[in-house]
Amino acid sequence: MNGKALSTLVVMAALSACSSTPSPPDWQMNARGALDAFTNAYMTGNTRVEVAEFSRARSALAATGQPELVARAELLRCAAQVASLVLQPCDGFEPLRQDAPAAERAYAAWLAGQAQPADAALLPAAQRAVLSGGAEAVKGIADPLSRLVAAGVLMRMGRATPEVLALAVDTASAQGWRRPLLAWLGVQAQRAEAAGAADEAARIRRRMALVAP
Repeated sequence: MNGKALSTLVVMAALSACSSTPSPPDWQMNARGALDAFTNAYMTGNTRVEVAEFSRARSALAATGQPELVARAELLRCAAQVASLVLQPCDGFEPLRQDAPAAERAYAAWLAGQAQPADAALLPAAQRAVLSGGAEAVKGIADPLSRLVAAGVLMRMGRATPEVLALAVDTASAQGWRRPLLAWLGVQAQRAEAAGAADEAARIRRRMALVAP
């Protein structure tokens, strides 16, 4: 999987900046490992490991007393949820919003489908391109998790085309990410049923049954 890319983008840039020595503090190593393990567990649907690893990462980050680091971890968790079409408020971030830097507030707005043009310069490059270019720009995102996040945001905004759905399904399938794959297949099935394409809907439902644990 390549969830490490988003983990690094949203969280670990600040962590590495905190260390100027060859041996980083234990909290950095613990947080990095736990966030990577959390991302993998979340995307593959391993709820027990997901909860434990996120708790471990959050605890390591909170030990620094730096709210911006905990805010980035919460945003990573919300990004994984958006990628899997769990389109709920990012509740873990809200208590930290007041002390979060502008870039984190812009990313939270992006995940909520509420980013404005003025936020573009503060967003990661991949998401910035989608904010300005829409569905077509999703194809240009190399990192699988970032691609799914962008697709999820477009879904939240009501701008996910059939091509975006197909790309999200293919992306999740290629990574073996059960949770988002089931979610995106479910949307495809619903759209096929709404269009009266019963055979196509049935084919997608059979695929979902294969993926389901």
